Amino acid sequence: MARRKTIPDETVLDTILQALWTTGPAGLTFALAAKASGLSPATLVQRYGDRDGLLEATMLRAWDRLDAETESIDAEAALTPDGAIDVLLHLMPTENAEQDATDGLLLLREDIRNPVLRSRGAAWGHRLAAALGRRLSPDPDEGKRLGWQMASVWQGAHTWWAFTREQPAEAAIRGALEDWVRLVLKG
Repeated sequence: MARRKTIPDETVLDTILQALWTTGPAGLTFALAAKASGLSPATLVQRYGDRDGLLEATMLRAWDRLDAETESIDAEAALTPDGAIDVLLHLMPTENAEQDATDGLLLLREDIRNPVLRSRGAAWGHRLAAALGRRLSPDPDEGKRLGWQMASVWQGAHTWWAFTREQPAEAAIRGALEDWVRLVLKG
């Protein structure tokens, strides 16, 4: 007879994800995951198989959380270009800008290397572009094009802020997005 899980997978994976922010994917071991989650290494092996399975499950949980966050802010934000900016700044809070620009890149690398995670990221990108596009144009094709462009400006602004640090993260990223909106939509 199978034993009942005393700690749900979501809780286990959330604690392991927090540990990954510190160690990066290369530092993930069953010993580290056990310490973070409070479960034994043997229990983790039973749940997730090998180390790659544990890493993939953890990263898929991170995508689940991002999907839920995106859906929530998409439902709340105004259907305006300013609402599109609010969506992006909500999804990458500027108080986490340092961590996202450094340790987050290690996690992103894992997402790009793994076909399952890469597919999940691409699907999220399409949903994000659509959410932004609805706020940028009434024409669905134009909105999709603009949504992808805006997401690219957002990521670029964040990356360049990480190098230059000439302003606080929020001012730099918001300013780049506002400049892009002004140039593209009003220019």
